[in-house]
Amino acid sequence: MTDQQKRNSKIAIIGSGLGGISTAISLAAEGYEVAIYEKNERVGGKLNIRSLNGFSFDLGPSILILPHYFENLFRRAGKKMDDYLSLEPVCPQWRSFFEDGTIIDLYDDLPSMEKELARFNEADVRGFFDYLGYSRMLFEYAKETYFDKAYDTWKEMIQGYGLMELRQRTDFPRSMSQGIDRFIKEPHWRDMLQYFIKYVGSSAYHAPAVLNLLLYSQLGFGLFYVKGGMYNLGRGLERLMKELGVAIHLQSEVVEIQKSAQRVTQLVLKDGSRVATDIVVSNMEVIPAYQQLLHEDQQFMKKLAKFEPACSGLVVHLGLNRTYDQLRHHNFFFAKDQKKHFYTVFQDKRLPDDPTIYLVCPTKSDATIAPPDHEIIKILPHIPAIKDEPYQVADYEQFKELVITKLERMGLENLRQHIVVEDVLIPDDIQSMYYSNRGAIYGVVSSRTKNLGFKAPKKSEKYHNLYFVGGSVNPGPGMPMVILSGQQVCDRIVKEYPH
Repeated sequence: MTDQQKRNSKIAIIGSGLGGISTAISLAAEGYEVAIYEKNERVGGKLNIRSLNGFSFDLGPSILILPHYFENLFRRAGKKMDDYLSLEPVCPQWRSFFEDGTIIDLYDDLPSMEKELARFNEADVRGFFDYLGYSRMLFEYAKETYFDKAYDTWKEMIQGYGLMELRQRTDFPRSMSQGIDRFIKEPHWRDMLQYFIKYVGSSAYHAPAVLNLLLYSQLGFGLFYVKGGMYNLGRGLERLMKELGVAIHLQSEVVEIQKSAQRVTQLVLKDGSRVATDIVVSNMEVIPAYQQLLHEDQQFMKKLAKFEPACSGLVVHLGLNRTYDQLRHHNFFFAKDQKKHFYTVFQDKRLPDDPTIYLVCPTKSDATIAPPDHEIIKILPHIPAIKDEPYQVADYEQFKELVITKLERMGLENLRQHIVVEDVLIPDDIQSMYYSNRGAIYGVVSSRTKNLGFKAPKKSEKYHNLYFVGGSVNPGPGMPMVILSGQQVCDRIVKEYPH
């Protein structure tokens, strides 16, 4: 494609989540004319912020892993990420609390990790480092095949590498939990390592073993907080988009994609205006986009049934008038029976009686985001996505009280008494704010039996000039992966368009 053709090719991006932003930056850096249409008042999608009474709450992601995927995006535009935002390492990376009083810290440096492991027996120590080596092997193979080559289906992987090699080097067909069980016998460590699946909102008992790569993704490359609050990442990316000439249209909701034969032709906005375009990239998830914007029939939608939503969450932001010294930036409070927890949420689709709770305390890294001597905690237990017979607000309120009671029992004494600001998001809010499928936080569920861990393809199988980015498509959910999806879609558009 010539530079003149690029300038004449109009690309419209629906939604400014990190996948849409990554696509916009990558395409603009290639010389394309790009416009992005966002229904909300700011860019970032689930990377969002809310300020209340002196507290600054990050509504979405709380930490960042695999920073090189973000650095690569800035590098494509001829920029350095350090000129737009600053990252601060989180140490320890995790603090895990268990009902029997056990506390485990997870570090990315070997001396600290060896010291932490010294409390356990020699077999447990050896098992952990063997598991870390296994995780690294899975990560490096996934990078070589799935990440770098942007494969979209298991069939493409087989054609590229062969079934026997894939079976051996991805540990297929074991589940994630079975992969852990090969190396880890100590129950606390097993529970903690299983919960790395939180990054993709799935069940360790049903996700494929290759997702054991998540440990090395974190320990091998570091865990980071964006100084000044996670939304500074959104601010930095918005600044870069503007410098590249991306047209950003906020509070501009797309309500329809019009089509002709096997092509999409224009967007219809909520105010009735129409936008003619040569290419459409949807950061709106695949299933809602086909249902709500393209109005596809049931026969077509059945083909997408295997890409069912990952879990949602009850997202509780609390501003406290005290601090809890036992907390670190990144904390987990584990269920007594984690297997039961996974099955309750993912198989029975019920609110768990004893959830594993993810708790972020960002003021441990940055005290400026709260008033002096105050603290912010974000509580996020995983819960089912919205069901056909949905839970009511009262059900979620009751569940919230159960969660706070558990936290008080496990050491956060008198938590209720110290709450001065509270903000809660239920799955219905998440669906309304971001049009995520049934209020899912993490896109498509990773399942060995339903989709082999693959998400939807990045290019529409029905419309030649329609592409998708974000957590509902490959390579999957999580900030680095959706950033990568945008770069992969850019590369594909450069190669394939015009036909």
